[in-house]
Amino acid sequence: MKFGLIAGNGTFPLLALRAAREAGDEAVAFAIREEASAEVEALAVRTHWISLGQLGKLIQLCQQEGIRQVMMAGQVKHGQIFSRIRPDWKMVKVLASLAHQNTDSLIGAVIRALGDEGIELVDSTLLLKPMLATEGVMSKRAPSKDEQRDIDYGHRIAAALSGVDVGQSVAICDRACVAVEAMEGTDAMLRRAASLVAGRPLCLVKGSRRRKHLLFDVPVLGRNSVPVLEETGTRAIAVDAGRTLLLEKPVFLKELDQLGVALVGLATQAEAD
Repeated sequence: MKFGLIAGNGTFPLLALRAAREAGDEAVAFAIREEASAEVEALAVRTHWISLGQLGKLIQLCQQEGIRQVMMAGQVKHGQIFSRIRPDWKMVKVLASLAHQNTDSLIGAVIRALGDEGIELVDSTLLLKPMLATEGVMSKRAPSKDEQRDIDYGHRIAAALSGVDVGQSVAICDRACVAVEAMEGTDAMLRRAASLVAGRPLCLVKGSRRRKHLLFDVPVLGRNSVPVLEETGTRAIAVDAGRTLLLEKPVFLKELDQLGVALVGLATQAEAD
């Protein structure tokens, strides 16, 4: 299979490219200059560097490569999306069509623009299905009764926020919502929450917006977050099963166990897009 991979930051695109190589697929990387690691060049069959906002260039490169399917892998910081975009003419048309200036609206419009050119966006997790969270307790330690109450409370809040595009995660302490993730990302949100609870343990609940698809903005946790979990006193984590990627999953779970952090996958039902 030949496809394009739009590479953002983090290990997600690197793991996806390694998986493609192992499967014998031909993955061409479109690396976002403001976000992606130079390591993608060693893993993709070819790498094209593009800047945020160069939608026309992406379409042109896909056509030159004969690519009809692309996937998004890796984070593009929300702040970057709205502060660093220097749009080409194609992106200007997309931006002008938006009713709301939020991430869902922007990426949805980009998907439609790609579709108009015969380019399909495919499931971001397609190459990494074994790394998806499973339902139930995944760590050695199950949540305590108090932690489970925080998880239940946080899950209701995360579900309520899932349709308003303000972030995926909430930090809970003693059945109180301490912080809601916005554009700063999960790690920064946890640090902000820790500054407010005077050393009491936190519970992290990460939602998935419950879309029918997993085309973009898939929730991700991995080893890079372990030091932040320890620093902030985060003792329990809940994620949506089947809809959250746990990067380098076996090692990540082992490191959570070493910290004594409980991790549970919650049953979810996708809603209409």
